[in-house]
Amino acid sequence: MTPAELAEAVLAAAHAVFADRELDRSALPEHTTVERPRNPEHGDYAATLALQLSKKVGLPPRELAAALAAELASTSGIKSVEIAGPGFLNIRLDAAAAGQLARSIVEAGEEYGRSDRLAGLKINLEFVSANPTGPVHIGGVRWAAVGDALSRLLRATGANVGTEYYFNDAGSQIDRFARSLLAAARNEPAPEDGYGGAYLAEIAEQVTARRPDVLTLDDAAAQEVFRVEGVALMFTEIKSSLRDFGVEFDTYFNEKDLHDRGELEHALTRLREQGHLFDSEGATWLRTTDFGDDKDRVLRKSNGEWTYFAADCAYYLDKRERGFDRVVIMLGADHHGYVGRMKAMAACFGDDPEQTLEILIGQLVNLVRDGAPVRMSKRAGTVVTLEDLVDAIGVDASRYALARYSSDSPIDIDIELWTRATRDNPVYYVQYVAARTASVGRNAAEVGLTRGDAASFRPELLDHEKENELLKALAEFPAVVAAAAELREPHRVARFLEDLAGAYHRFYDNCRILPRGDEAVTDLHRARLWLNDATRVVIANGLRLLGVSAPERM
Repeated sequence: MTPAELAEAVLAAAHAVFADRELDRSALPEHTTVERPRNPEHGDYAATLALQLSKKVGLPPRELAAALAAELASTSGIKSVEIAGPGFLNIRLDAAAAGQLARSIVEAGEEYGRSDRLAGLKINLEFVSANPTGPVHIGGVRWAAVGDALSRLLRATGANVGTEYYFNDAGSQIDRFARSLLAAARNEPAPEDGYGGAYLAEIAEQVTARRPDVLTLDDAAAQEVFRVEGVALMFTEIKSSLRDFGVEFDTYFNEKDLHDRGELEHALTRLREQGHLFDSEGATWLRTTDFGDDKDRVLRKSNGEWTYFAADCAYYLDKRERGFDRVVIMLGADHHGYVGRMKAMAACFGDDPEQTLEILIGQLVNLVRDGAPVRMSKRAGTVVTLEDLVDAIGVDASRYALARYSSDSPIDIDIELWTRATRDNPVYYVQYVAARTASVGRNAAEVGLTRGDAASFRPELLDHEKENELLKALAEFPAVVAAAAELREPHRVARFLEDLAGAYHRFYDNCRILPRGDEAVTDLHRARLWLNDATRVVIANGLRLLGVSAPERM
């Protein structure tokens, strides 16, 4: 019996009690949940439905809990129901009901853990969005790993997700990039405010190969060539690096398109219609202080130039007009001040920013070697890049390490730890279970052990303490996936997988799966093979949500 099936049984019992006592059935929720008690001695699951409903129907919670317990006691698969505290229901399953989960997981395969919790919600998820002035630095790589994992989680819980990379090919940073490329092509020192790193010489060389005449042009014309060609080459490289990292976006959105299509004027018109624009000293302002911002914001300067914030407004409106219910933006640690103005801007458009806009802030990442931060890249100069991280520890370890921690916490990635083939390396610890469960399957086939068909499965034989512990861990996976998606916290999946790996190792060490020598294959061997294979399914599903492989051999 899965937690979802048990929750349905609790709700069905409530319907029966309400009908028998002629209580107001409109008070019953459409869905309920059960939770794992912190103390295993309190049972397999706890339900709080009696506490939630008692006030609505005017019954003491323990009285309502007693009625629910009596109804549940006759439910197939439930061994006992106890009332605790003010009205908790502590539920124990019989071994057969608990063990059936192994079959349910194997039969569900990749679908196990998925749900429709967020069905009907259309989310635009923007992450990385680094300007094409250099390779993706390690802070952007964190968002690549976390953002891609979050998109997988949201889709696994039923949301319609569009992933998006926003890039700017105009503005002062791009001008500095173009001047830096021109200097590199001329073998001159980089401008004082320019960019450094060997990658500039590589890009400059490619531009001059495409346009051999570029160095014969005057400075302005040459700089424009390097701007157009250099940005295109740099962005192609960024996309290629992200693709090699397992990250591809549904949409690559160019800020220039907002200007070319008149989207900034369109946004200005909408904001004026909402009554939040005003003109002062020749400039056009948005009165964001009406919605809690610390100051009003200029959208168009007195000289007619648009501000970056005007493009932000147009881009947000564009997403909403494309039909997205919620706009989620992932930003670096230096963007805390951005949150208030963006929330105010959404309100100026007439939206409820608590419903339509989320801004997630990620903290810093350091790559550490021998206890000291790695601060320089051989290719990019002053920043550590995606390629540096992958070269140091590999794609799987990089993605797992970056997704393993809450994104609002700074992290140090220790090269020695994450390349170690030992249990203290978290990704190795989890992937080893993937490989071990696959190995058990291969070895079982060699000795003629198969699971058999579902009808011959005897789940009641899975009554060992370590089997029960593993089954309980497997049962938690759907709730972990749902919570990770709803709270935007992919690290919950990683930590779950590590706990699950520990439960499997204890099961493996205490409960022999394969027959010894000439020992005959028994129903217990088959039942344990079901449990082994169920673990493989959940480990693989969890790693897939993080964009990490589940190897069959290590």
